[in-house]
Amino acid sequence: MRFSSRGQVDPFIVMDVVEAARAAEASGRQIIHMEVGQPSTPAPAQARAALVEALERDSLGYTVSLGLPALREGIALLYARWYGVDLDPARVVVTAGSSGAFVLAFSALFDAGDRVALGEPGYPSYRQILRAMSVTPVGIQSRPENRYQPVPSEIPADVQGLIVASPGNPSGTMLGKPQLAALMAEAQARDIAFISDEIYHGLHYGDRAVSALEVSDQSYVINSFSKYFSMTGWRVGWMVVPEDHIRTVERLAQNLFICPPHASQIAALAALDCIDELEANRAVYAENRRLMLEGLPKAGFTKIAPPDGAFYIYADVSDLTQDSVAFAAEILEKAGVAVTPGLDFDPRRGAQTLRFSYARATADIAEGLDRLTRFMAARG
Repeated sequence: MRFSSRGQVDPFIVMDVVEAARAAEASGRQIIHMEVGQPSTPAPAQARAALVEALERDSLGYTVSLGLPALREGIALLYARWYGVDLDPARVVVTAGSSGAFVLAFSALFDAGDRVALGEPGYPSYRQILRAMSVTPVGIQSRPENRYQPVPSEIPADVQGLIVASPGNPSGTMLGKPQLAALMAEAQARDIAFISDEIYHGLHYGDRAVSALEVSDQSYVINSFSKYFSMTGWRVGWMVVPEDHIRTVERLAQNLFICPPHASQIAALAALDCIDELEANRAVYAENRRLMLEGLPKAGFTKIAPPDGAFYIYADVSDLTQDSVAFAAEILEKAGVAVTPGLDFDPRRGAQTLRFSYARATADIAEGLDRLTRFMAARG
């Protein structure tokens, strides 16, 4: 059988690291996981209980394509609670994870041959989903002095879209409201579709993250229950779209997905009321972040981005290696710690960077730092 050229996307390298770590564990080794960007905690207890109850009373068939009305209303209330934004629930689209939201957003906004700008380092699947849709990703080499976030002067000419993420993956850095507003103003002046990836909102350790909806309604805002709500495998996310885009997105959702997973929507609705449990999780991440910011430089990883949110540390390791894939493999083999090579996030500079996730239990983070310190001391 023939292959399409647009189907030849790059692998997601972190998943290769996950497999290598699994194989090591299968051989009897105990691995500390700093590679995967997911919480080690389960979905909130109330969310799991709500699903158990629903399974006994409901067949959980199709929902309407844009998601359960009660869930859309609950998400709209979340924007009022977190940001003071008065949001019409009709603009909320529940999706099959944030990945489903990106598929819908890119389908609604871009034609084959369009060009879409995105910051590097950044989430790798942006590039691959765009390529699978015959849309060209255009990387912006964001700079450490700009906290690995793009600035208006760096937006390339002749692009039809711009994707920003705050907090960013892998950097964990955030855009302040003036910086976000400047990017959105530049995009609007140039008729560039603006997509704001906000899936790490709620996971901040100082000032909270700013939503694009606090600046303008002329954007697609994407979020998810995966990170703050600790529901990665449930595959339920959402996006907020301008009012005049609702019907276009609805038609796409009807045909591409029919609806988001009903069971996951039931759990997500209940999760919106589990803030005490979720804030306890965030307190664990805050302690893990403190340990990482203290321990990584002592181990020898001294050039790190200042992480405002999410649960990542992005380190420049150009003084240690020119091959982050080989370096990550060496760390896994000799230290028993799984970390992610930067090539996933930055195809041009990523051979000289690593991402460390601190989403696991605090005891794991402490053990991982101890192993990394001993590994680096032995490496010389």
